[in-house]
Amino acid sequence: MKHKATSFDIAYKAGVSQSTVSRALRNSPLVNEETRKKVQAIAKELNYKVDKNASNLRSQHTGTLALLLFEDPTMDDSLINPFFLSMLGSITRAAARKGYDLLVSFQQLSEDWHADYEDASKADGIILLGYGDYTDYEEKLIKLHEQGTHFVRYGAVAEGQPGVSFGCDNFHGGYLATKHLIELGRTKFAFLGGADDSCPEFWSRYQGHCKALEEAGLEIRKDCQVNAISTEESGFNAAKQLMELDCEFDAVMGASDMIAIGGMRAFQEHGLKIPEQVAVVGFDDIPISHFTNPPLTTIQQNTKLAGEMLVEALVNLIHDIEVKASLTPAKLVVRKSCGCA
Repeated sequence: MKHKATSFDIAYKAGVSQSTVSRALRNSPLVNEETRKKVQAIAKELNYKVDKNASNLRSQHTGTLALLLFEDPTMDDSLINPFFLSMLGSITRAAARKGYDLLVSFQQLSEDWHADYEDASKADGIILLGYGDYTDYEEKLIKLHEQGTHFVRYGAVAEGQPGVSFGCDNFHGGYLATKHLIELGRTKFAFLGGADDSCPEFWSRYQGHCKALEEAGLEIRKDCQVNAISTEESGFNAAKQLMELDCEFDAVMGASDMIAIGGMRAFQEHGLKIPEQVAVVGFDDIPISHFTNPPLTTIQQNTKLAGEMLVEALVNLIHDIEVKASLTPAKLVVRKSCGCA
């Protein structure tokens, strides 16, 4: 039986990606004229027939955007990181202003989760939220990109990533938090949170933290960095582990507010006074950070702006308007956990 040509066959022969083939066959302005003609000529040569269902998906809009969240470990049954709840509200309002309904669901890390939404005509595009382990889902982002799915994500922004990403300036946030503590006279620092590329957001925050220490001529003590995921329990356990190490410290940066909040509880149960004996800063400015004892100094991410940017970018992608990744600014919010305010 003769092999039926696919868009991947055209992509291979044309030396372009499958998503470029998809765009060229629908005359997208994102593909230059020379490439468009080359792809269309190869499609004709291979007697390629456009899948009518797929064609309808690309040409007819559902009027719905899909918002997919990672399931994060939480103290309640929501399985949603509190940081993303405030962004959820911003995204919902921004989508409504653009005339779109919002379909909210959890990301299922199955082999074909990337095909469940746009390719099933449930939505015109996808917004991805959640920290997660980047190494776990990078391959699936590549598949989304290669098949021409419209998607944007909130997270670390780096060269060579598949698709379009938006995120906070995590490096500058880590730098701001640490510099503030240095200016208050703290000299012995510990860091609670992952410091490798499996969680690029935490890694950038740690790098900013280290930059501030370097500028101040302070030692970067890698033995005072303890891994933690973004939960209160993980922060609590990481702080207990830190106190068992031969590591003197008078300042601690948590890679997220939840890590910092868990750490504060562990320090207090151990008899350490905050901020007199140890100053603590977090990252995210989740609502509960106002009400910890003492209130938590943190780095604020602009979730309202981020939600609006994600929706605007996704709608532009749906209409074949080019979009570039960008960062939102990080802002230091000073409260009493560092001995001021």
